[in-house]
Amino acid sequence: MALSTSTIDLPTPDGTTDAFVAHPDDGQPHPGVLYYMDAFGLRKQVFDMCERIAEAGYFVVAPNVFYRDGRAPLVADLPDLMKSGNREQLFSVLRPFMSHVTPDGAMRDAGAYLDFLAGHEAVADGPVGATGYCMGGRLALRTAGTFPDRVAAAASFHGGNLANDAEDSPHLLAGTITAEVYVGHADNDRSAPPEQQERLAEALSAAGVSFKAELYDGAAHGFTQADTAAYDEQATNRHWEVLLDLFARNLEG
Repeated sequence: MALSTSTIDLPTPDGTTDAFVAHPDDGQPHPGVLYYMDAFGLRKQVFDMCERIAEAGYFVVAPNVFYRDGRAPLVADLPDLMKSGNREQLFSVLRPFMSHVTPDGAMRDAGAYLDFLAGHEAVADGPVGATGYCMGGRLALRTAGTFPDRVAAAASFHGGNLANDAEDSPHLLAGTITAEVYVGHADNDRSAPPEQQERLAEALSAAGVSFKAELYDGAAHGFTQADTAAYDEQATNRHWEVLLDLFARNLEG
């Protein structure tokens, strides 16, 4: 399928974010999908994944959620840092950016992203899908709980801190979620220990949310990201199957 891809400037209440857009180049409207990046930011890996979703018949937007700190790429030597194996050094660079993505600010941004999709002529009418990776998984679930009438399907893959002890933990929004939810947990993930996995499932179940949560045995945190050492081809292929099935069930077009 021929695709149209571009990098755009997308206004938000707090500024302007650069964002990657991909959709079928057929002149027809397609259901919208909001893609939330991992902490490594917008890069070729994200673009490739957005294009994979677009090839299935969706209009995808992936915003740079770190835009408050600058346009992507924020770290010129990120590929070298990712290959170094020094996780602490890598995240010492990324943590300040991550700390600036507050729950309130992120949801102001989400409203702008959803408005962009709703107002674009190449996006079909109706609610959209959201998918997120690592920190993006948290944003996808938070968006579904904050904008229940605008998100029909939400997925988190190797997402962290989805059901922690904080007063603004994403699992506390379960009562407002109307989307179908899928959660793919990484194995031995320090950011998603068994107690958080259980707490999230209990919250979604108690709220009557249609959801499925699975543990990807043997797959490390970040398993979908082919440009990292955590990449797991088998787990990633499974992720594609469940994600596209989730969207096919819930998004019209």
